[in-house]
Amino acid sequence: MDILLEYCATETIVKKSRFIAELFPIETQAEARDVLKNQKQKYADAAHVVHAFVCGLEGQISGMSDDGEPSGTAGRPAYDVLKGRNLTNLILTITRYFGGTLLGTGGLVKAYGDAAREVLDKAKTECYIPKISFCFKAPYEVYEGIKRSIAHFPLTNAKEEFLERVGFQAEIPLEHKENLSAIIKDVSKAMVTVEFL
Repeated sequence: MDILLEYCATETIVKKSRFIAELFPIETQAEARDVLKNQKQKYADAAHVVHAFVCGLEGQISGMSDDGEPSGTAGRPAYDVLKGRNLTNLILTITRYFGGTLLGTGGLVKAYGDAAREVLDKAKTECYIPKISFCFKAPYEVYEGIKRSIAHFPLTNAKEEFLERVGFQAEIPLEHKENLSAIIKDVSKAMVTVEFL
């Protein structure tokens, strides 16, 4: 699966109706709700703010809405495009400003599907690597050895805190979880236990 790297937007006109398609990276359903709420406030004067979202390790959490368009003509086409691209952790909103001409059900399906495809064609994505946060507290005498032994791991968002013991927190790809834990336990002679968050 792929994830969205950054916000992306496109705009299309179909028979004088304006379609603004926007993609936002998210990680949870709650974040999707927040984005949607903000979009509805931002575009309060629009006819419709349709959305589709997918999130979770395997894209297992999802949702969509036609937002007043005829059932199945807006949210479903947008959602189908997202799923067809094998994406997760993003929300797509498509805002429609009505141009005075009815598009019909087939026209709406095409317009919303095309808007979704256009913004996704422009979007920057990368392969999704599930990560897990971890932390540990180590005595000063073993910390440098631990730090050297885990330096080869692809850690992100690493933070150190030097108090009575050294606190360390970071993220690591899920596939390295067991190996990391075993190395820290071995290097510290079982004085340090990794806690996965």
